[in-house]
Amino acid sequence: MDALATSALRLGDDSLVLGQRLSEWCGHAPALEIDLSLANCALDLIGQATHFLGLAGELEGKVRDADTLAYRRDVMDFTNCLLVEQQNGDFAHTIARQFLFSNYQELLFAGLTASKHARFAEIAAKAVKEVAYHAKLASDWVVRLGDGTDESRTRMIAALDWMWRFSDELFVMDEVDAALGIDKAALRPAWDRRIDAALAEAALERPSPRRGVMGGRAGHHSEQLGHLLSEMQFLQRSYPGATW
Repeated sequence: MDALATSALRLGDDSLVLGQRLSEWCGHAPALEIDLSLANCALDLIGQATHFLGLAGELEGKVRDADTLAYRRDVMDFTNCLLVEQQNGDFAHTIARQFLFSNYQELLFAGLTASKHARFAEIAAKAVKEVAYHAKLASDWVVRLGDGTDESRTRMIAALDWMWRFSDELFVMDEVDAALGIDKAALRPAWDRRIDAALAEAALERPSPRRGVMGGRAGHHSEQLGHLLSEMQFLQRSYPGATW
């Protein structure tokens, strides 16, 4: 698979895995309002994944379509970052994961709208509007939980502390990113400003620096992704080629 196809695959995998994670909250969120919000975010992400995975299939020569890439690959073939596959945990953990990732994804898609590769720019132009909502929703909840009760504050601090170790991977550059023409490392200062502003409003301290955990882009994933895929891929694994 060439670099552009791999870029599309990575973008699709990020959205697919996070969309699947958020869908697990459907019917279980702490309030109807947030239940609907998380479900809508999940639908947005699955839609993005459909476009990017479809593009990946086209770029590799139409050997595989979006459904095949989503449901017929093994865990080590997925290229998503480690952050999006982390378990939902409690509500604060879900919000911390969304907060860190959506603020990055909005900046990434905003940059991609100017890409010389037309299909990437077209998908990003639509998706960035959706992701802007995801980032605002998560940022608002970080403030509400951080500046809320002692219990919500404690949980928000713990959630950010856990998720923080996976944030460095978002900004690592390689030859695949270079081929796409977007400098992810250059997004870090703007991301830092967004994160710091929300944390300041929530009266929360930035988590202390620690060694980043990486490997998702190379197919080195946590046990959690295997469990997620076993549920997501069950139907196609059990009944290959099944259609409605």
